[in-house]
Amino acid sequence: MREETRRLWIQAKEDIKTAKILLENKRYYACVFFAHQAAEKALKALHIHLKREPPPRTHNLLDLLNSLEISEEDLIDAAMDLTPEYIVARYPDAANGVPALLYNEKIAKEHLKKAEKILSFCEEKLAEK
Repeated sequence: MREETRRLWIQAKEDIKTAKILLENKRYYACVFFAHQAAEKALKALHIHLKREPPPRTHNLLDLLNSLEISEEDLIDAAMDLTPEYIVARYPDAANGVPALLYNEKIAKEHLKKAEKILSFCEEKLAEK
């Protein structure tokens, strides 16, 4: 495994752990943000691993899936739900309100589960080659 891949993958796993800690501590907006970050870094690690080139410079998880030619519906659904959270979970002007007040446990759990789905997929693919 290339060093860039390894570093992104380690950070993706740390970000998902952080999202879980934030969920446990009722920091739901931050949990959602870190869930997005974990998925993004996992997909970028997979991109480097499979394509042997730098990943697209984007936070859009759909673009990352497309760059990998991944069309699995459950992953696309997860990416569609997680992608906006890169901005919405952090900025009041993007959220049209205070992000800390716009998320609850149910929403955070759903987003965390979607990120875990993406990480699980990436882990399987990283182990294949």
